[in-house]
Amino acid sequence: MTDPGPDDGLRNSFYRKTTRSSRRMTPGRRLLYRLAVPLGLAIIKTWLRTCRVVRVVGAENLDAALAKAPSLVPCYWHQHQLFCARYLLEQRPRGLAVGWLISPSVDGDLGAMMVRRLGGGVIRGSSSHTGARSLRDYYQALVKDQLSPVITPDGPRGPRFKFKPGAILLAQMSGRPMLPMAYAAARAWLVKWDKFVIPVPFTRVVVAIGAPRYVPRVTDAAAMEQLQVDMEGELKKLYQTAASELQGKSR
Repeated sequence: MTDPGPDDGLRNSFYRKTTRSSRRMTPGRRLLYRLAVPLGLAIIKTWLRTCRVVRVVGAENLDAALAKAPSLVPCYWHQHQLFCARYLLEQRPRGLAVGWLISPSVDGDLGAMMVRRLGGGVIRGSSSHTGARSLRDYYQALVKDQLSPVITPDGPRGPRFKFKPGAILLAQMSGRPMLPMAYAAARAWLVKWDKFVIPVPFTRVVVAIGAPRYVPRVTDAAAMEQLQVDMEGELKKLYQTAASELQGKSR
């Protein structure tokens, strides 16, 4: 199986002209990426397979959302990417197609190749530098392509555990629900600068899914701010639910 080119299947080729990076995709770099991607994925998959998901709390909430529409807006903290993403990708047999916003930079090409290999969709853009265009392309993916674009509301740059309004705006525009998620691992390492959770091999994991949250088309600024507070609290609550479930199973 050959990897598609960096622009294959992407509608956001404009972004490639606006990236701040001066680096370009040379033949040597492309060859390196094509060698690195399968090796990196093999290591990640082997690592994650050693971890055991002992329970998914609230799986019926995903069922309820999919019963109303084929796409939705999964939301979880940046730090909870690994097992929330894994769970979503495993729902492909049920018709759920998920996608991620990936930087238009050359470094982003590596991530895009990995996501495609895992069966995910790719939207090229930057929430920091191409925010309005990214929101437009999220909407296109969500409503027209039936792709469920994942949003990490605190993003890799933070502030950590603060729910920024992008997911709420997208849900408001599209009429599709936000689906809050979190996970907890019995034993894990935390990356120093952003507290990204990396489960220790052979540990136990619980995933928690909250009720789908719909946003009215008419929502004023005060209501929008309250939704941010509510969703921030919901994600924290889901993490506590997952962590408590782990403690209960250890007794």
